Amino acid sequence: MDQQTSPDPLLTPPPLKVGVLRTVLRISAILVLAFALHHLFAWSEGWVAQRQDSLAMPGLMLVVLVIYAALIAIPFVPGVEIGLSVLAVSGPDMAPLVWLATTTGLSLSYMVGCTVPYRWLHRMLLDLRLTGACRLLTKFEALSLVERTQWIQSLMPIRALTWVVRYRYVNLAALINIPGNSVIGGGGGIAFISGLSGVFRPIPTILTIALATAPVPLTIWLFGWQIPWPE
Repeated sequence: MDQQTSPDPLLTPPPLKVGVLRTVLRISAILVLAFALHHLFAWSEGWVAQRQDSLAMPGLMLVVLVIYAALIAIPFVPGVEIGLSVLAVSGPDMAPLVWLATTTGLSLSYMVGCTVPYRWLHRMLLDLRLTGACRLLTKFEALSLVERTQWIQSLMPIRALTWVVRYRYVNLAALINIPGNSVIGGGGGIAFISGLSGVFRPIPTILTIALATAPVPLTIWLFGWQIPWPE
């Protein structure tokens, strides 16, 4: 007599009502967070502008840089505009500190991505009835960094596209510097996904972030360029 195979509990979706409810709650939380971040961004930019005559105070400048580092670490928040606002009102002498805050914020986002448990993603995919994606995620989680890289390369539809994975640190630097990258998550979102993917080593990634964010602030600092503040 054939032995009946029991379903894998890790690939068994929850009841439809439960899955729909949890998905609606997640979407609602994302919308509320997006609304709050939008107002936080607008407030931060205005707050910096109102205090442009007081930014010479070390304590106030430290607060501004902490706010900027926190904002740029958040996906889909164009925090780089806050950095440019700080440079515009404080002058080129603050460029190295703005660069340091940028590197810190993006590195923080990457480290957060590294710590996100895959079981959360697994549960979210199950709620959406994406059992095939859950199966792939389970396989991906069990692989080492080298094996993950090789597997992703094997999934590329065109052989020539394997350079995307092979030169992933160069591509990471390019994505961070692409104008308008807030559409694909901004610097914070790109760094977060890099950490979540599990194919980026911490030290090379942080060095890549530091080098990728260096050209603009360091050029402003070296040549003493002043960004005009809009009247």
